[in-house]
Amino acid sequence: MLTNRKSKYYLNLFLDLLLLNFCFVISAVLSQNLNILLERNYMFILMAVLNFVWYFTSNVSSFYEDFYIRSYSYQLINIIKNISAQLVFAVFFIFITKEDLFTRNFIISYGFLLWLTVSIRIQLLKKISVKYKSKKQNLKNVIIAGAGEVGKNFLNLITVRKDLGFNFIGFADDKIDDDKIICKLNQIEETINKYAIDAVIIALSLESTTEMERIIKICNKHALRVHIIPDFFRYVSKKYQINMIADFPIITVRNEPLSETHWRFVKRTIDIIISGIVIMLIFPWLLPILFFLNLFTSRGPLFFIQDRVSNANNFFRCYKFRTMQTENNLSDKFIPTAKDDPRITKLGKWLRKTNLDELPQVINVFKGEMSIVGPRPHPKAYNKLYEVFVDEINIRGWVKPGITGWAQVHGYRGDVNDYEENKKRIKKRIEYDLWYIENWSFWLDIQIMLLTFWQMIRGKNKGI
Repeated sequence: MLTNRKSKYYLNLFLDLLLLNFCFVISAVLSQNLNILLERNYMFILMAVLNFVWYFTSNVSSFYEDFYIRSYSYQLINIIKNISAQLVFAVFFIFITKEDLFTRNFIISYGFLLWLTVSIRIQLLKKISVKYKSKKQNLKNVIIAGAGEVGKNFLNLITVRKDLGFNFIGFADDKIDDDKIICKLNQIEETINKYAIDAVIIALSLESTTEMERIIKICNKHALRVHIIPDFFRYVSKKYQINMIADFPIITVRNEPLSETHWRFVKRTIDIIISGIVIMLIFPWLLPILFFLNLFTSRGPLFFIQDRVSNANNFFRCYKFRTMQTENNLSDKFIPTAKDDPRITKLGKWLRKTNLDELPQVINVFKGEMSIVGPRPHPKAYNKLYEVFVDEINIRGWVKPGITGWAQVHGYRGDVNDYEENKKRIKKRIEYDLWYIENWSFWLDIQIMLLTFWQMIRGKNKGI
């Protein structure tokens, strides 16, 4: 049922921590004999630390969220993330303690066994739970009050999610004509007695407050569990948050991980480290080479500086290596760059193909105007056009713009001349940007950086 979500979380976590400790001991015994492990009892400090690491990384990666409906291929990514963190901490601990026996064999065995046992646990527990909840005697008879869009969407959910343990009896509604409606709203009490109902789901519109109160009173009278799905949730992001401020429940329409100070600190620290390394180690030799290549291939400055959108009301000076002829570097018109655009210089073609034209933006990152990963900032001239296409575009301003982003690694970079096609691309790009904002994590940023680097090597990454 809906009320045992925490129990499932703690069960899954408890089993995984048991498996973690089991794999640790087995791997240590396989690497050396048990006596050596017992002699070097500081290794058990590492085991305790790895338990805390698993607890932390599993929560950060939402490893146990929607456990029963996610495919194993999706879960595998999270398993690898969590195990990678385990191995990094284990290697660091072994290095600090100068351990010379529990090294490579132990690390490999531990990582493999942890992956194998957790994967088996996931599949077994999933099958057992679904089989148990699907048995007729374990199903809970449920009525959905409200046969509108929200009610029907919930019906689709409980039809697919057998693990929730609901047996749908029918809808109760006054206004809608549907063959699944078994009674009017004022007949719910009689229907509860007739069908031995165990729970009522209220999915009525906001105007039906009186009906909601009456149904809740009836459910309380018959000691039934009642769940309310607010009608306005159809306007809310799937990543909403519910908090309490004093005695008031507050629903935040969109989840925003980077609103937390500690995560902003982590992201900013990474930005400073990476941009600082590029500025100090790459720029000193790359800039002179590009300066002379630019000198011999086209007239004009090496850098191109353009106003780009930071958020709804702010702009910043964005740095790039110049890739087009100086007379065509227009920042006040919407002129998409075509694949074989004659305005692009010879050096510019190579810079755009490798995406190195975006590299000077590490200066913007170091200054705090951008981040390594985030929604790509578009030119100031494009802002009005984009606002016509997508109402939610200004939400992108909740986070700093990035050199690369979730949309870019999925191929949504740049614009095209065809109006309708460009409209579709922009909508899709911003859809990916909003998903990134709501689902941000440290590991997601690492994943985007690695994908970007791989695309740069393949020459598949083209920017705006």
